[in-house]
Amino acid sequence: MHQAIAAFVGMALCVGASPAVAQTSEEVELAKSVFNRLQPLSFANNSEYCGYFGYDSRDTLVASSFTRGDADGCAPDVPPDLEVVASFHTHGAYADDAVAELPSPEDLEADLDEGVDGWVATPGGRLWFIDTERLEVWQVCGVGCLQQDANFQPEWEVRIAEQYSFDALVELWEENFQ
Repeated sequence: MHQAIAAFVGMALCVGASPAVAQTSEEVELAKSVFNRLQPLSFANNSEYCGYFGYDSRDTLVASSFTRGDADGCAPDVPPDLEVVASFHTHGAYADDAVAELPSPEDLEADLDEGVDGWVATPGGRLWFIDTERLEVWQVCGVGCLQQDANFQPEWEVRIAEQYSFDALVELWEENFQ
């Protein structure tokens, strides 16, 4: 069944549909559910938590077990019994000297290297989707959509857009965060 969904999504993308069709409502709901469980751990331990979404042997979309990383990254093991469709990771606790409210170019590159899409949750409660086929990232939902770090301060010198191409994301990081 998920192959039929992928075929539909592929056709929709070819005719210029909005970027939000690149993931199913089932995947969005799974991502929100998983992140709302992981965000409090991520904040309390100031660590990234990561894993994969994919289809199990019953063709059911599931989340893998998660891995605890550190404040700057996370590397989960790929479950052998899962047909992986996307990675997921949190961005840890809020820190006023960290850029955690949007995916990094490295986030997109890691997913691209693995050949999967990606999901990112931020301390502000944003949910981002990384589309490796289109080389874009976009906010599925904004500040407060997911569990939010109690210390989060929404004061940013740089306005965060709802969508970035890979090139625009790299440029934003180079101009503002290097």
